Amino acid sequence: MIVVGGTGKGETVAANVRKVDRGEAGSDCPVQRNPDGTWQINGYSAGRAFLREHATVQAGLGVETVENFPAKIRRPVLYRDGKEHREHRKQTARFFTPRRVDESYRSVMERVADAQIALLRNGDAVQLADMSFQLAVDVTCAVIGLTESKPGIKRRLDRFFPEEFGSPGFTSLSGLYWTWRQLSGWSSIYFNDVRPAVRVRKAGRRDDLISHLLDEGCSAAEILGECLTFAAAGMVTTREFIVMAAWHMFTDDDLRARYVAVDEPNRLLILHEVLRLEPVLGHLKRRTTEDIKVDTVTVPAGATVRIHIDHANLDTAVVGEEPLALCPGRAMGDGGSTTGLSFGDGPHKCPGSHVAMLETDIFLHRLFSLDNVRMVDPPRIAFKEEIAGYELRGMRVAAG
Repeated sequence: MIVVGGTGKGETVAANVRKVDRGEAGSDCPVQRNPDGTWQINGYSAGRAFLREHATVQAGLGVETVENFPAKIRRPVLYRDGKEHREHRKQTARFFTPRRVDESYRSVMERVADAQIALLRNGDAVQLADMSFQLAVDVTCAVIGLTESKPGIKRRLDRFFPEEFGSPGFTSLSGLYWTWRQLSGWSSIYFNDVRPAVRVRKAGRRDDLISHLLDEGCSAAEILGECLTFAAAGMVTTREFIVMAAWHMFTDDDLRARYVAVDEPNRLLILHEVLRLEPVLGHLKRRTTEDIKVDTVTVPAGATVRIHIDHANLDTAVVGEEPLALCPGRAMGDGGSTTGLSFGDGPHKCPGSHVAMLETDIFLHRLFSLDNVRMVDPPRIAFKEEIAGYELRGMRVAAG
């Protein structure tokens, strides 16, 4: 077990190697009702059980905007629940199996990773977030089928997912600006990326998500919604995690040496442990449609429930002692995943977990295999309170 610090008297103190301070849970109670009437789940087993409940619907993650869509437009899969959601996940599961990821996407990951690593060979410092985003964009586009885009897709997506969001509206100049920004972002991605891909696949289907959506009768607008949902899930979160994992290795020589020396399965275990410790999304929200018993508490129908992934992943009953230490391969209790609840669980568990982990490993293994690779500047941390999610920008790396 990893420990840091000491008292100078032969004693050690429990490690806390988290880069992002998520604060204290505030209560040892696995399930609690907050003063504002919402509910909060802090425990791992309680959170896992609740996420597996079918008597809930999505809350947060922009669902309020989606609820304003015209009734004739089908919601993206992230915002659907029940039988319709389960059927969609069943039909698209083939795009995300470990075998499919290895056979169909590994070559894309290796090609893009090599191209990004080549940027370091002249000795200049490069923004790691830009490199990781390019990787995530190209890999996710291959999975979705956005392969006929006009130049500039990375710039368009970066603009669509800025570091800071404003609130769209019609009662202030700021609101009008963000309304225009949102609409222009949608239209830019539609005309430059989605429509060209749809046209090609209408002429001849391919084995990708857009072709599947066309077979289901989706309109171009509905396909745009699905593409943006997958972009947020597959591009934005992976970008952050790659930088976070690199940050841990740049500041822990032993961890870095171990990562470079071991084989792929053991490297993935290291990355899993970093993600358990540093989930990109710290909170998930659901709304109950029926009374649900969680642990020994009954959460009533119509309640908004926030599952604190950042706290649940530290539950010693499942993850063991010193949960804030980084201990790859730690023995997990019953029901414990090596990534904790960082990918969610139940019907809405992230389908792209294998994609994210493999592309992260392929890129970082190449990065840390370079001679004299080093962190020139550490990242700055921005925080999205609604989802307790971090954004890491400004880390520059160099080699040679």
